[in-house]
Amino acid sequence: MSDTTAVSPPRPAGIRDTSGQDTVRGAVPGARGRAWIVGGGITAVLVAGLAWLMSGWATGARSVDAQRLRFADVTRGDLVRDIAAEGRVIAANSPTLYAISGGTLTLHVVAGDRVEKGQALAEIDSPELRSKLAQEEATLAGLEAEAGRAALDAQLRQAEARKVLDQARIDRTAAQRDLERYQRAFEGGAVAQVDLARAQDMLQKTEIGVTSATEDLGLQGRGAGLDTRNKQLVAERQRSVVTEMRRQVDALTLRAPFDGIVGQVQAVQSSNVAANAPVLSVVDLSVFEVEIRVPESFARDLDIGMPAELRSGGTTYPAKVSAVSPEVVNGEVVARLRFDEGSQPPGLRQSQRLTARILLDTRDDVLMVARGPFVDQDGGRVAYVLDGTTAVRRPVTVGASSLSMVEIVEGLQPGDRIVIAGTDQFDNADRIRISGL
Repeated sequence: MSDTTAVSPPRPAGIRDTSGQDTVRGAVPGARGRAWIVGGGITAVLVAGLAWLMSGWATGARSVDAQRLRFADVTRGDLVRDIAAEGRVIAANSPTLYAISGGTLTLHVVAGDRVEKGQALAEIDSPELRSKLAQEEATLAGLEAEAGRAALDAQLRQAEARKVLDQARIDRTAAQRDLERYQRAFEGGAVAQVDLARAQDMLQKTEIGVTSATEDLGLQGRGAGLDTRNKQLVAERQRSVVTEMRRQVDALTLRAPFDGIVGQVQAVQSSNVAANAPVLSVVDLSVFEVEIRVPESFARDLDIGMPAELRSGGTTYPAKVSAVSPEVVNGEVVARLRFDEGSQPPGLRQSQRLTARILLDTRDDVLMVARGPFVDQDGGRVAYVLDGTTAVRRPVTVGASSLSMVEIVEGLQPGDRIVIAGTDQFDNADRIRISGL
């Protein structure tokens, strides 16, 4: 066995390897400078980012987007304190008529009919009430007869007492004449002294009779007057009862209290209504009022008689505050406005909408800003003032306010720009960064 040696095939004479093409070159001038520039740029970006983060930490724990806030500029001018609201037209007089007694109802009108004052609108047939009236009238007639009889008896007693007095006076006159005759006869010696004394006694007796008859006449007159007065008072009391019963019977006919229109009819024709049941309502078309709802914060400023304006169809009409509700419901107070005499526009309808404005007062040349939620937060003692892109917390004092503006007493200057809405997101921080400005 012989050894075998591998032999490489011969390389063609015209082909060379790449060793001759490689060339060793030295460092390129300026490359190290460009590396330093790139490194410096990266460092500057990092420093700027760090500075931005430090600025954010310095101005607050977080930033708030400006789109979530509302801003306003502090200006100087005249602050008009007024209340603007949309009102609803209602009838000032729209009473509901009730049944005075139970009975069968007969309607003479329907809803929407125009009526005149005193016109019969409905009637209630109440036999019970009419029967009671007849009984009371009969009782009154009997009591009036008794009062007349008492007056007649008093006259008879007085006449009898006067007759007795007249008789006593005649007896006294006769006794005086007898005494005079006996006196002359005694002086002439024609009669004894005892007869003269008897004549004197008779005169004294008749004097007593006259005095007694006079007193009796006076007592009879007083007694008769008391009896007559008592009977008359009883009759007068019954007369009042009859008058009331007649009023109730007359009230069975429901009449229009004024010129107007029939509103809602709440009873059915020929139905049996109960006492004090509502029958129908009458609306006075000549006097309308406008009902508005005012925020609770303005309720204490409202007062009856304040001037107001009502706008209808582009025309403004003068009015006054006619009533203010004494209670607050759902944060609002109901007030009523009445047109000034002769200024009510024609063609008004119930529930029609009008724009109302109540003028409270005017403050000249004051510092003011648009009203916003910031007034109600912290009691209006704090405002956030813009300083570039930072909102700085600053103590302020607010004064009078209207629906759109609020007076700034101190803490701000004209030209300051403050955050008036959205400060509830600041968590009472001293400084907040505002992004997106």
